[in-house]
Amino acid sequence: MATSELHDQVVVITGGNAGIGTETAVNLAGLGAHVIITARNPSRGAAALEEIQTRSGSADVEVMALDLASFASIRAFAKQLLDQQDRLDVLVNNAGLVLNKHQETADGFEMQFGVNHLGHFLLTSLLLDRLRSNTEGARVVVVSSHAHKWARHGLDFDNLNSTGRGLPYGIYSKTKLANILFMRELACRLGDTKVTANALHPGFVASRFSRDGDAGVLGTTAMVIGRPFAIRPAKGALTSTYLASSPDVAGITGEYFYKCRPTSISKFGMDADAARRLWDVSEQLVAGAS
Repeated sequence: MATSELHDQVVVITGGNAGIGTETAVNLAGLGAHVIITARNPSRGAAALEEIQTRSGSADVEVMALDLASFASIRAFAKQLLDQQDRLDVLVNNAGLVLNKHQETADGFEMQFGVNHLGHFLLTSLLLDRLRSNTEGARVVVVSSHAHKWARHGLDFDNLNSTGRGLPYGIYSKTKLANILFMRELACRLGDTKVTANALHPGFVASRFSRDGDAGVLGTTAMVIGRPFAIRPAKGALTSTYLASSPDVAGITGEYFYKCRPTSISKFGMDADAARRLWDVSEQLVAGAS
């Protein structure tokens, strides 16, 4: 996997306090980037910061507070980041969750849809001008999943908030499809700029994902049973690292990767009309919650 040195580059990784987010941060900090991880939980963020600095051998790492379940927190984070950093080279939309029961964000959206899609949509939108202004080129990396292929009927635009009954992994798969559609429309809207947008499947990773009780007994049990077949977070972070740093993908945009290679997207993920519609609806939703 070819990579390039990232000295003087500024990288933001959401959810960098655990799993593949932490491993991606270690990798990119080791390549010389100034890495900013985000964390909702201050103590976990502080612990991850110490680990990343120690393992990467770089002190050029910091943690900033961000709760993707709150538009107010997202806006506050974006303002602080833009005030402190005059450039942004890489945005890794890594954070995500799966739940066992219905929960809502601070703004009244179903939690998985709010965090996995809407939160990252708003964050990317707020940082887009800074990314565009990077004359050397910038990258947006979206951590999705092959679970997007489980959304066998696409998105239900009449019920994006999944009100009423719905299986948790069914809702999760739709949010991962939303990640793909968002990435493809973002790549389209970026056009001839020097900003690229790509998504990835990290693999089935043995991380804390779905293991803190949010996914309930079924989700936790499934993770325990499947753990012997899972890959380590360090391996799961390879494709995120590759898309964030490799010269091999400079200028490549709108693609979906697995094991550092382009791979197939479901037919619903390739639906350009659905991608445009999701973007327009997402703009309305985040604006309406202001």
